[in-house]
Amino acid sequence: MNEVEAIEIGREAIWVMLKISMPVLMISLIVGLVISLFQTMTQLQEMTLTFVPKLIVISVALIALSPFMLHSLAEFWNVLMDRMISLQ
Repeated sequence: MNEVEAIEIGREAIWVMLKISMPVLMISLIVGLVISLFQTMTQLQEMTLTFVPKLIVISVALIALSPFMLHSLAEFWNVLMDRMISLQ
């Protein structure tokens, strides 16, 4: 394995990490924005109002998106193992 292949594997690993984490992060961002707008409009400054809905929505998103995440990781793992086998 040379430097180019190592950099390519690192780039693919970063891409898989972004592909897996981005949906959950975007959902969290949208929920946080909606809650902030609600708090601003109602002038309700309760700290638990921001954490509990985010926690619930992120938990549901993780459960709903887990097949996609596992498929992406398994696909990356298979490609990585195929590369390791081809080195020998």
